[in-house]
Order: sequence, then C-alpha cells, then structure tokens
Amino acid sequence: MASYEVEGGRTLTGAIRPAGNKNAALPALSATLLTDEPVILENVPQIRDVSTLLELLESLGAQVAWVGENTVKVRAAEVTSAVVDPVLAERIRASVLLAGPLLARLGGVTLPPPGGDVIGRRRLDSHFLAFRGLGAEIDLRSDRFEIHAKRLRGQRIFLDEPSVTATENAVMAAVLAQGTTVLHNAAAEPHVQDLCRLLVEMGARIDGVGTHVLTIEGVKTLGGARFRIGSDHVEVGSFIGLAAVTGSRITITDPPVEHLDSTLVGFRRLGVECRMGEEGLEVLGDEPLKIQSDAFGHVPKVDDGPWPAFPADLTSIALVTATQCRGTVLIHEKMFESRMFFTDKLVGMGAQIILCDPHRAVVVGPSPLRAATVESPDIRAGMALLLAALTAEGTSTIHNIQQIERGYERIDDRLRGLGACIRRKGETL
Repeated sequence: MASYEVEGGRTLTGAIRPAGNKNAALPALSATLLTDEPVILENVPQIRDVSTLLELLESLGAQVAWVGENTVKVRAAEVTSAVVDPVLAERIRASVLLAGPLLARLGGVTLPPPGGDVIGRRRLDSHFLAFRGLGAEIDLRSDRFEIHAKRLRGQRIFLDEPSVTATENAVMAAVLAQGTTVLHNAAAEPHVQDLCRLLVEMGARIDGVGTHVLTIEGVKTLGGARFRIGSDHVEVGSFIGLAAVTGSRITITDPPVEHLDSTLVGFRRLGVECRMGEEGLEVLGDEPLKIQSDAFGHVPKVDDGPWPAFPADLTSIALVTATQCRGTVLIHEKMFESRMFFTDKLVGMGAQIILCDPHRAVVVGPSPLRAATVESPDIRAGMALLLAALTAEGTSTIHNIQQIERGYERIDDRLRGLGACIRRKGETL
C-alpha cells in the first residue's frame, strides 16, 4: 500500500490551480448513459473515483477514451446491460448515480449497495422516494436494489432531504420522463448546477438551476455535448486551510468565485483573510490568525449545512486549521456522524480538541503539532491530516493515501510545486 512521508514546518509559496470538481465530474460521467451520441467532458480530474466510474461505464458497454490530459470522451451507444458490477460499485459512493440514467434509458437497473467513505449513515431513501414518484417499482434486497419502470412519468416530488446525489438521480431520470417533473427541496450545490447545465446542453429542459425547486420538462431523446467541469470549490477551501496552517501566502488561480461566499465567511471566522488579486485568490496565511469571537464574547462556531451554507466537505479542513489559530471555536458537522472521528489522530499530534459528540468538537489554539504516523480514514479527513503533517515538527507518515487520491488529483506533485516536502512511497497511481 502507498503512503506519504511528509516533512513539516516549511513555509510554502507560489500559485496552485484547483482541479475540476470531483463531485461534478462523477454525475456528469453518469449522465453520458442518457444518450447514444458522444459526450466530451473537459477539466475532468484524474483521480481514483473517476477511474472507477469510467470502469463501470465500460462494464456496461460504453466506449471511454481520454482524448486530452483532463478530457474524456464517452459514447454509450452500445449500452445494453443494466446490471452494475458489484465489485466496482463497492469502491465508490457515486456508483448509485448510475441508477437514474439506466432507469431512464433502459427502463430498469440492478444496483448493489454503493461503497465510498465511511463517514456515517448515508441513506438512500430519498433516491427511492424520487424514483417511486416517477412511477418506478423498487425491490430492495440485502445485496442489491432492483428498480424498474415501464414508463417514467413526471410528477411533483418533494425530497425528504436536500440530498445531492438523490437530486442528481431524480433529475437524470426525469429528463426522459413523460410530462413535467417539479422537484422541491432539491440540492443546489455547484456540482448539481453543473449537471443540470450539461443536461441542458444535451437537450434537456430544466428551469430553476441553482435554486431548491427544479422544473424538468421531459424530452424524448438527448444528444451529445461538449462541456467543461467547473473548478472544485472544495479544493479551494482545502488550499485556504493549507496556507493558514503553514503560515504561507499562496495564490489560488482560476477559483470559482461565485461559489466561495460561505467558504470565505467560514475561514474568516477563523481569522484567515483572502482577497482577489490579478492572478487569482490570494490567501494571506502569513498574517496572525485569531478566531473571531461572536458578539459579547461568545464562542463562535463553524457549522455546515445544505448549499449555500459552509460545505460539509470542508469541516475537516476547518477543524485542523483551527488548531493553528488563536482562540476557541466550535466545529459543528451536522450531516455525517462519523466525520469527526479522526480528531483522535490530531490530539495525538498535540492538538487541543474536545470531541463533544459525533457531530461537535471544540478546538483551542494555537497548538504546535508534532509528527506522527497516521492513517487516512476518508478523503477529506485524509487531506486534513496531510495539512496537519505539513505544519507539524518532524516527519510524518500517512498511510491509506488512496483515500486522499480518490478526491485530489496528483496532490503530492502539486504541493511540491509550492515547496512542500512530500515523498510518495509504495505503489504508483
């Protein structure tokens, strides 16, 4: 198994560009199953999750080819199988996104339970609610889900939670349904918006993109398209945390500025200032970091929520950032009950953290961190541990880095470009 050896304590400098949004690329690749014409996607990150999903598409009969460094061409003209490979599906949560397009295209799908990060219960009930609302019948078994529909019909559907993947699945199924679907309490994250814009380029009719109410008028067929995946706002947040914990001033080029409001507010609460410059977003991590107290001296909090709130995928990054800021802050992760369980590794490195319950942690800083040998439990906690290692005194070893590399493209190479000392040991990508 591969690992990183990280020498901490170095100040970083330079510019770094965020990769394409992983959480936009995966549903966009799934959407290629909705047409028999070629779909070309640009700015696709070359990460493990993308590779796995491309393998899944090929296993269903699609033709897949990298036609540029970050450009993928998919043609699903010969797709006849609606049975998703259980071994491949176990690797990623995004395998569930094949359900909507296969149901719409072929009238049914057999799907094993999806894999992915172990960050708590990740229910699928909202997906089933949407499919049933469109007229599908669902047979839930211990080892697979069988979903069938003779004909999908548009309906008014209210999702019981604004689930990102359930929204994406519902939209992909509805675009080929007969009639009009009005999807209430829909997720509105940037990656959901990207998927909707791709589908519109393919010929779908979708109104309300970027809001929590989507109106989808079904069409008979969709065509090919060429579409560019947007820059990853979660990577931008990760790099803001990187600059802060290492006391560095770096520039993030090509940032998705329109999607950064809540991220900048959250990091500003930790005392991290950013400003837009001619070259991109400048992170002033070399300035003193002081947590901003709430009015009347109350302990502030950084908490996540459905878009446009602070992204759940950045709570791990915010937590490790807080260990290097003067003051006390509550980090409240509302959405996944196991995401905070990596804090024991930070405490072992010298951080002052009180884990109140599965969702809340109080952080008191700044705390000098010391090197340690740790294991990455999931994508975002793994990146947070990498940031901790970069600020710690000494040389740390991070195991299970395939978790990090599921979501961050060539992260070791890109951070070395800023002056970080990271050595990759073991298997190559």
